Amino acid sequence: MRNPTPRPRRASAVAAALLAVTGLAACSSGGDDGGTAPKQEPTTQTTASAPDPGPATGACYSLPYDAAVAPTSKVEAIDCGQAHTSVTFAIGAIDAVVDGHLLAVDSERVQSQVSSACPAQLLTYVGGTLTSLRLSMIRSIWFTPTVEQSDAGATWYRCDAVVLDGASKLADLDSDLKGALAKGVPDKYAMCGTAAPDAPSFERVRCSAKHSWRAIDVVAFEEADYPGAKKVQEAGRTRCEDAAADVAKDPLTFKWGYEWPTKEQWAMGQKFGRCWTAE
Repeated sequence: MRNPTPRPRRASAVAAALLAVTGLAACSSGGDDGGTAPKQEPTTQTTASAPDPGPATGACYSLPYDAAVAPTSKVEAIDCGQAHTSVTFAIGAIDAVVDGHLLAVDSERVQSQVSSACPAQLLTYVGGTLTSLRLSMIRSIWFTPTVEQSDAGATWYRCDAVVLDGASKLADLDSDLKGALAKGVPDKYAMCGTAAPDAPSFERVRCSAKHSWRAIDVVAFEEADYPGAKKVQEAGRTRCEDAAADVAKDPLTFKWGYEWPTKEQWAMGQKFGRCWTAE
């Protein structure tokens, strides 16, 4: 979601922007000879413009999907009463100094810091449990200043909440998503599928849209390293079958599925699988 290629950072002008440069002329009193004091030069003061204060929490934006996955954004905030696709739920400060050296805003270390901070704060914002969040289509996205904004002193990062509406579309929001999952996962946020999770035609959609399968449970793993495909596959068989039986109208006739994490997904932070059932 973020640009992994660092670019050289130009010399920062942050210190200069915050300092007011004032010139003071010396003056002395007249001597016994009645001489007049030298004329006092007028004082001058030059103040550089303040750095970009950054975005504000609670701000809403009408972001298309492509803009939502970009590392920076130039889309202006709009009135939250208008159609919008994202809402800013947290603002933080980038820690870009390592061993006395200032890192570029688009360096891997800075981007990794932000990509961890925003998802970690999303659950507190939407409420509910981690399982509820993983069974929903609510996601966090994040933005940092551009290189030019960073050079001018910007140190903020911005966390937005969005709702996926299919593979590459964001849903229009009718609320700010605060506490959206506190009482469960409503269909307008819940994760469903157009087919079984292993079917070629499978696509994740919100459960308020046409669907035939629903995500009903999560199988989480605690291992630090990927335990292997066989182990992650076996871990969900009994649990997912039982979960599907629990919600089935007829516990003797039902369909269930299990979607386990691949090694690549594990490396990207998805250390859990999902249980599905046909509806």
